[in-house]
Amino acid sequence: MLKSWFSLLYTIWCVSVFVVFFLLMLPFILLGSWLAGSKNQFGLQLAHGAVRLWGMLAFIFMAMPIRVDWRFRPEPGKAYVYCANHFSYFDIAVTGVIVPGLYAFIGKIGVRKLPLFGYMYAKLHVMVDRSSAQSRAYSLGKCMRTLAQGRSIVIFPEGGIKAEHPPKMVYPFKDGAFTMAIQQQVPIVPLTLVNNYRILPDGKPFRVNWEPVRVVFHEPISTIGLTQADADKLSERTYQIIDSELSHSLSFAARHS
Repeated sequence: MLKSWFSLLYTIWCVSVFVVFFLLMLPFILLGSWLAGSKNQFGLQLAHGAVRLWGMLAFIFMAMPIRVDWRFRPEPGKAYVYCANHFSYFDIAVTGVIVPGLYAFIGKIGVRKLPLFGYMYAKLHVMVDRSSAQSRAYSLGKCMRTLAQGRSIVIFPEGGIKAEHPPKMVYPFKDGAFTMAIQQQVPIVPLTLVNNYRILPDGKPFRVNWEPVRVVFHEPISTIGLTQADADKLSERTYQIIDSELSHSLSFAARHS
C-alpha cells in the first residue's frame, strides 16, 4: 500500500514538473517554432535548445538520472537516422534530451491536435498519418529533405507503441527509416532505450516509477553504396543489435534480482 501511494505521489510530481517547465520554456519554444516554420536556422536552434533545456530541467527535478552508454559519439553537424525501440511515451522525452544536434522526430499526425505542444511538434518535426499511403509518401519525402539539410531523423521503426510483451520488439521493423537512410546515404544509428517500459509502462493506471534511465548509442551502420535491395538486410541488422542489447539487459537484471 505504501509503495502504491509513493508511486501515485511521484507520478503527480513528475507530471507537474513537466508541465511547469514546459510553460516556462513555452515563449522560446513558440518563437523558435514560428521562425523554424519560415526555414530560419536560428529558429530551429532556439526551439531545439529550449526543448532540450525543458527536458534536462524536468529530469533534474524528478531526480531521475539518464545514464548513456556512448559506444559511439555522433559527429557535430552530421546527419544520422536514429532508430530506437519504442515501448513507452517516456521514450520521446528521453531521446529529446540525449540526441545531439538538430533533429526531427517522426510523429503521429494526431499529436498536432494537442494545445501548444501540437503546434510546436508540427513545426519542428515530421507528421505522418500511417493509415494513408499518400501521407506516408509525403512524410518520407520530407524526411529525406530534412536529412539533405543536415538535420538528423529520430524514428521508432516499430511504427508506434505496439509491442505486447516488452522488452520484445515488434518484428519486423517498418522500412521507412532504412529507405530514407539508403537514399540519402546517411548512417543508421541503433539506439536502445533499455528500461523506459518499466519507468512509464504503456497501460493503466498511469504511473511513473523511479529508476535511472539507461540508453545505449550503438556504432553506426554505414549505408554508403547500399541500394534499396539492401533495405531488408539493413532493417534486420538494426533490429538484431537493439534486440540483443535488450535481451542482455533483461538477463543481467534477472541474475541480479
